[in-house]
Amino acid sequence: MRSTVSGYARLSKVHKFSAAGVAAAASAAVALAVVPAHAADSASVKPVAWSAEAFGQTQDAELAQHVDAAAAQAKVAAKAAVKAEADAAAKAKADRERASRSEARKPMKPAAKPAAKPAAKPAAPAKKAYADNLDGWIKESLDILHAKGVPASYEGIKRNVMRESTGNPRAINDWDVNAVNGVPSKGLLQIIDPTFKAYHVEGTSWDIYDPVANITASCNYAADKYGSMDNVNSAY
Repeated sequence: MRSTVSGYARLSKVHKFSAAGVAAAASAAVALAVVPAHAADSASVKPVAWSAEAFGQTQDAELAQHVDAAAAQAKVAAKAAVKAEADAAAKAKADRERASRSEARKPMKPAAKPAAKPAAKPAAPAKKAYADNLDGWIKESLDILHAKGVPASYEGIKRNVMRESTGNPRAINDWDVNAVNGVPSKGLLQIIDPTFKAYHVEGTSWDIYDPVANITASCNYAADKYGSMDNVNSAY
């Protein structure tokens, strides 16, 4: 019994179906044998042609049909997937072309106007150049004096300069009363230090020997005491 069962277990599926068919046929034969003769005649039972080999072939054909059907379904599904992918690509392309045409139909925006440049600040007037000599010193001093409202003239300044220092900006008096008192007269118009400091004009040097500073402070003092340097004709 053990060897028989074990051998049956190793049968293939088709062989199992064949064995089952043989068993069923045997049972049918027994049933027919126990039926009375008259019952068999009255039923007119026809014998059925059947064999284990035919049953196995039938099962193989059914299995092949199932396999073919599954393969056909997979093929149909693959074709459907390819078609769906192609349709999606075609739709995406159509959408891009439609968007491109729509973008092309949009009116072009006018070019942005360049930002207005801020108005340039007016250039500062160039500083007037003066000669580095007596003529230049007097002219520069006159421009400063007139800007401050101090009266003076070129002729009046030059006349007093030539009398006081002969045009030497480093001239110094070391013998008059001012020199005796320790405050000698200095520069082109021979002004003493206290007077220079008191009548110094803003915008000029604080050096008493500076030609422009010396002329300007001296003219400012003369304007205060005599009305103008033009009115000075001697020591002042």
